Amino acid sequence: MTEQRASGRTRSARAATGLLMSLGLLTAIGWASGHDARAAPATIPNPAPATDTTPDQYSPFWVDPNSQAQHQTRMVEKRGRAGDAALLRRISDRPTAVWLTEKDPAEHVREATEDATRAGQVPVFVAYNIPGRDCGQYSSGGAASDEEYRQWVGRIAEGIAGRRAVVILEPDAVPQAATGCDGRSRVDAETESGSAAGLRPAPGSRSDRRSLLADAVRTLKARPGAAVYVDAGNAGWIRDVNQIADVLKSAGVKSADGFALNVSSFQTTRASQEYGHRLSAALGGAHYVIDTSRNGKGPAPEHENRGGEPWCNPPGRALGTPPTTKTGSPAVDAYLWVKRPGESDGACRGGPPAGQWWTEYALGLAREAMSEPTGGGPAADPAAEKQPAADRRAEDRRANDRP
Repeated sequence: MTEQRASGRTRSARAATGLLMSLGLLTAIGWASGHDARAAPATIPNPAPATDTTPDQYSPFWVDPNSQAQHQTRMVEKRGRAGDAALLRRISDRPTAVWLTEKDPAEHVREATEDATRAGQVPVFVAYNIPGRDCGQYSSGGAASDEEYRQWVGRIAEGIAGRRAVVILEPDAVPQAATGCDGRSRVDAETESGSAAGLRPAPGSRSDRRSLLADAVRTLKARPGAAVYVDAGNAGWIRDVNQIADVLKSAGVKSADGFALNVSSFQTTRASQEYGHRLSAALGGAHYVIDTSRNGKGPAPEHENRGGEPWCNPPGRALGTPPTTKTGSPAVDAYLWVKRPGESDGACRGGPPAGQWWTEYALGLAREAMSEPTGGGPAADPAAEKQPAADRRAEDRRANDRP
């Protein structure tokens, strides 16, 4: 981004306008350019509360009208389950990221950015195709070679053209590289990442993941409307911020708009902000965004995991703060819903494969958010509650078969 803090402005106002300025959503107000002029706050302000509604002026992000959440909400409503549909609208009516994993993402990106531009909004994309993706675990895959990946990123840039967009670059790639999985190896079994002990080597020759990410940052930032954040894992993964900072530097974070935290994870906003504050300082004051999509109650306590992997569809979790640029911190550009709530983490705890919609889990996230003191939201439909749970689950499975 190209801004410097103007003297006399309040902390909250600066936090709410940083990303908007970078995307050209606000007029210039006398801020000069330069990453080096930024500094992490001397103290960590309290995160913004998890309110049920977000003022439009602080939420410029695009709501995908063709998302799985939108489709499933309509299907559930057609079946007369008004209460469940009201719960699902707490997900479907809010902006969530578009994950790019297809072989050629250019047309997808072009359509989304054009739709968002017509709506006066900004889409959030996740570039997720690094060679050796997820170290062969639930979300394994990715480009077959370094050159294929560079071409793939170039197609994203072509799709963006001169329009505005936010891109979260390669969830898990940097922290996995920092712990030994640089396209073919394994990561630390003690981490909270999506990769646990016994990882399979990724096929093909070893990739220089850092160089690929740095190249991707340069390619995407060549588009004037693009804001780019390199994923940095979460507060429960790599505790040593200097370790992750070193990899981020070689991955081009200095040329990006900053880094992203908590993607698809459940760490609280407070924990993420405390960690982000230290990582920001290690990077000379870099800005960052936080995924708050499912962190309303933080990670599942150990006794609730029942032997499962804590990152994979943990029970009892809740939606977090809706997407907004009003974060209360000058270093935090936005809270985003990067993970799309209701889409499975993987085939664990009875869930479908990673990325597929799971209505039962989505409803749980929304219900748990309503149980929070700041949750609010619509009341459940008593008639829906009378329907046997087994019948609702059967309907959910049928609804998941998209026409």
